[in-house]
Amino acid sequence: MLFNSYVFIFAFLPVTVIVYFLLNRFRLSELAKMWLALSSLFFYGWWDVKYVPLILASIGFNYLMGRLLMRPAPRYRGDPDDPNDYLKERGRGKRRALLAFAVICNVLLLIYYKYADFFLTNLNEVAGTNFGLLKLILPLGISFFTFTQIAFLVDAYKRKAREANIVSYVLFVTFYPHLIAGPILHHSEMMPQFDRVRNKAWNWRNASLGIFVFGMGLFKKVVIADTFANYASDGFASATQFLATWVAALSYTFQLYFDFSGYTDMAIGAALLFNIRLPQNFNSPYKALNLQDFWRRWHMTLSRWLRDYIYIPLGGNRKGEARMLTNLMIVFLVGGLWHGAGWTFLFWGFLHGFGQVIHRLWGKFCKLIGFKLPQAIAWLITFVYVVIAWVFFRATSIDQAMRILKGMFGLSGFDFDEDSFIALLPAIAMLVIFFPIVLFAKNSSERMETFRPTWLIGLIIAFLFIVSLLYFNQISEFLYFNF
Repeated sequence: MLFNSYVFIFAFLPVTVIVYFLLNRFRLSELAKMWLALSSLFFYGWWDVKYVPLILASIGFNYLMGRLLMRPAPRYRGDPDDPNDYLKERGRGKRRALLAFAVICNVLLLIYYKYADFFLTNLNEVAGTNFGLLKLILPLGISFFTFTQIAFLVDAYKRKAREANIVSYVLFVTFYPHLIAGPILHHSEMMPQFDRVRNKAWNWRNASLGIFVFGMGLFKKVVIADTFANYASDGFASATQFLATWVAALSYTFQLYFDFSGYTDMAIGAALLFNIRLPQNFNSPYKALNLQDFWRRWHMTLSRWLRDYIYIPLGGNRKGEARMLTNLMIVFLVGGLWHGAGWTFLFWGFLHGFGQVIHRLWGKFCKLIGFKLPQAIAWLITFVYVVIAWVFFRATSIDQAMRILKGMFGLSGFDFDEDSFIALLPAIAMLVIFFPIVLFAKNSSERMETFRPTWLIGLIIAFLFIVSLLYFNQISEFLYFNF
């Protein structure tokens, strides 16, 4: 079920909200959670019901592993004020082995569904074998619910997460605003909110804020992102010359931003209707002045996950400069593969890892000589680099990416003639309109902070909803549903 569909907006969302608060009104809190968990599974099964047993099996396994990891150590009371207290426990080796087993099982599940055919294809090409491909359909949201549960297991091992209630755990994983494409949550960020008494009653301010944010996200997705998608698709399919390839690359750059940030807005807005605040996932990434800054702004919960569960365990910056730079490269290669099973995604991850390494080395050099790059130039270099990297992210093959890049660097000729310009004019007009908005306007999180429900805001959101509904004849999935 898509957020940008009639059935979700006019049936599923209002029904789940109304029943949830009715049950809470009659003090049936556990039943309300169960209703929301079952509704979320129904939401997931709407796409393909045969994968509901898969997510339930994943939930059941990780709940059991979490319960085992949460068991107190023999004759050990623990110090709740010490974040590293778990390191002092007796029998910690067994818990570490259990954690490793549970994490490996999760990773193997992800590898099987997401990467098996990629590995088999490359093995056949390199070794000359003829293994048959599995041709599995990627279960919706598997990357997100797998990473969410790995985070839970690690937090349980560190005594940071405690969840004895199976219904609450199912709700933690499946809560439908974040189930399909994030944000990637920690248990402590969301579940305590369901138990707060004030959150069990309808809140008009949260509801108005939720509708406001959801409306912005809907407009971003169906009006802006899907329009850019047409220009990006046309360009990546056939563009070869300078102007057309730049229009294609920039169109995809903004399609991806408005698509994913639009989804995140809708997820945050839908959650607010239940008085649940999801973490921020975007903070104007195209305003970044370097790649490190970019990843603090783009898909922030994934960046946090990669930092906490890969970069820091690898040693972070604690084991010398060379090790730190190696760790950065590993993190971004993993991040690239997480997005998709293909050499284009892996190379996209490599580009960002390489860029991070260069940024760190450049920073040390500039500090040594007392030089600071002007902000405008720093922004331009960062933005152009990100756009070039997105070419590989979007391309269906390395060859297609190289065709686009050759055009962008002027190696395939220049299309400055009148006919070419007129053909590209609608896309150029969209870029001219929305480029300044992305760079200078307040983002959704900033607007949430200053939100005041007024008649004017209500009219604006109503207008955005109406315009968005007019675009429902060309409904498309969110890009991150494929990851």
